[in-house]
Amino acid sequence: MAAATSESPMSADKPHLGWTFLSNHAHVMLCLSRDPTLRMRDIALEVGITERAIRHIISDLEKAGYVERLRIGRRNSYRIDGSMHLRHPIEQHKTIADLIRAIHD
Repeated sequence: MAAATSESPMSADKPHLGWTFLSNHAHVMLCLSRDPTLRMRDIALEVGITERAIRHIISDLEKAGYVERLRIGRRNSYRIDGSMHLRHPIEQHKTIADLIRAIHD
């Protein structure tokens, strides 16, 4: 996890924890599940990493089929394929929808 910067919400009102249980890829996915129209800048602020890192993560998620980018006017919207399975052997029996439900419920 990148160090908190002045633009990161972790630096303002949350202590820097040093590490988290979920990856930045999961954090991006969770942000998009809450609001599929979030701008990369807003995702970066929420996750606490750079916009460039967000672009790479979204590209990874698109290439793997977890996320589809939809152009709506001048903005992007993202559709998550909740039926896709998590990637690590320990949790691959669970889907993206399972992860989203577990965190957002």
